[in-house]
This record gives sequence, C-alpha cells and structure tokens, in this order.
Amino acid sequence: DVERSRGLGDVYKRQILLVLILKILGTYNHTMTKKVINQNTKLNQELINTIEPKFIFADKPINRFNILETKNDTLQINKEKLLKKLKDQINSIENCKLKENSNKIILGEGNINSPLMLIGESPGAEEEKLGIPFRGEVGELLNKMLIAINIKRQNIYTSYAINFRPPDDRKPTSTEIKRYSVFLKEHISIINPKIIVLMGSSAMEAITGISEKITTERGNWKEVILKNKTFPLMITFNPSYLIRFPENKKHSWEDLKKIRDKIKDLKLKI
Repeated sequence: DVERSRGLGDVYKRQILLVLILKILGTYNHTMTKKVINQNTKLNQELINTIEPKFIFADKPINRFNILETKNDTLQINKEKLLKKLKDQINSIENCKLKENSNKIILGEGNINSPLMLIGESPGAEEEKLGIPFRGEVGELLNKMLIAINIKRQNIYTSYAINFRPPDDRKPTSTEIKRYSVFLKEHISIINPKIIVLMGSSAMEAITGISEKITTERGNWKEVILKNKTFPLMITFNPSYLIRFPENKKHSWEDLKKIRDKIKDLKLKI
C-alpha cells in the first residue's frame, strides 16, 4: 500500500508539473503576443501620425471647373503681358517712315484666347483715328462676312501685317512687310490660334513669303510653322479690296465656307 501510494504520488507530481509547465508556456506566449501586438500598434500609430496631417479632407467635392478657370486666367494675364511687351517693341522701332508718318500704333483687338486669328494688311484713316482694326465701311463688311458663317466679331482676334498706317494709304513695300513680319510672327505665337486667316496680299507675303497675285493663292489651305508649331491658314481677299472690286465677293464667299468647314472639322467653339 505504501509503494502504491508512492506511485500515485509520483503520477500526481508529474501531472502537476506538466500543468505548471503548460501554464508557464501559455503565459509566456500570451505575454509575447501581447508585446508584439502592442509594438505593432505603436508603430502603426506613429505611421498614421506621420502621414495623416498631409491629407486635408473637405465635405465639398473638388471643383475642377474652378481649376480650369484659374489656368485660363493665368493664360490671359500672360498673354496680356506678352502683347504689351510686343507693342513696346514695335513702338521702339527706329528709322521707319511708316511709324514717322503715323499717329498711332494698331496692334490688335478681340478675344486673345480665340482659336481664330484674322490678319489684314494695314490700318486706314478710320483705324488710325480709333486705334483698333477694321473700322468704318471695311469693318462693317467684315462683320457681315463673319455673320454669314455664324461667327461674331467679338469672338475672334484681329490684327494687321503692318501696325502703322502707310502714307496716303499706299500699299506697304516688300521691305516694310519683311521688317514687320518679325513682329507679326511673334504676335501669332502669343495668340496661338488654331486657324489663321490672311486677308490681302501684304498679310500673305508677311507670313508665307509669297509675293505672287493673291488670286492664284487664295482659297486653298496652307500651313506655316512658327516656333516648331504648325498653323493651318487660309488666304483670302481683304474687305477693302472687295469694296473696290465687289465682283470678287463670290470668291470670298467660297473661302469663307471653307473656313466654316475647317472650324467644324476641328470642333472649335467660336
């Protein structure tokens, strides 16, 4: 009986020892797991604290139209500054009979962000008086021409190949055209239109270098590259020429229809 009691005691001891070992292991694992979890939680919290302040949340959605308007406003301001600089450069030109015999510089008028830029030959008496392009009878005819293809004058940008009125409204010489073409090309680059319309032989020569008769060049789409950018252009008659030779209005109408079609093809809003 004594030996039996000793055997049972040893069994109980072993069982108790095993329970103790299991408890110790369980506590160790629980403690280690908890420690790891606490460490991970601390690291995650530090990461959140580092990143979270970078984000700004608002109840209202982002107004992307407002971003677009801001870009357009910046573009408008930049163009206005560049145009003022260009005007100052033209005004500072020296040894020029055109400038010496003129009272006022005429740079341009209209929507400087328009996809359509219309360039005439040179100002007349009415334009010089008011300081803006295409006035008087010439301006009235231009307005009618534009309305015929559903375009309002205020939605385009107009300018001249020559910025001063020639004496006695004579035709500018090739030397004068070439000299002012530098300013005109810079003018086009600033406005950055999608379509250029050259009205009259002086405008044609200034941009293309072609000095042939306008009747052989008008009515066909051409291209000009300025500062590595390609601009499509149409050569047509100047309104002042059409007033003197109204029989050519039918040809001008054909040119206008091609301009209208190009605007549709390019999906431009004018």
